[in-house]
Amino acid sequence: MGNLGVPELLIIAGVIILLFGARKLPEMARSLGKSAKAFKEETKGLRGEDGDEKPAAQEPQQPVQQQQLPPTQPPTPQTPHTNGVTPQSVEQQNKNAS
Repeated sequence: MGNLGVPELLIIAGVIILLFGARKLPEMARSLGKSAKAFKEETKGLRGEDGDEKPAAQEPQQPVQQQQLPPTQPPTPQTPHTNGVTPQSVEQQNKNAS
């Protein structure tokens, strides 16, 4: 039971012709073919989308490398602000005064 042979298929085809009529069958077959084609294209599109995602997911992710900064230089000693008076200018003033 469950095996359909040629005689069973002919009986099923005869019943379908009687139910729907000979004029409607080509129309129904055409619409069935169109819907099958649309279904096939949609499933193909879904497979294509899955295929696009798989390579991206399979790509090995490179570990994030932290940027190495150069070692900090020790701060240069700054002389206190003396309003433009430098030791050289003090010596120059002492020479001019003498």
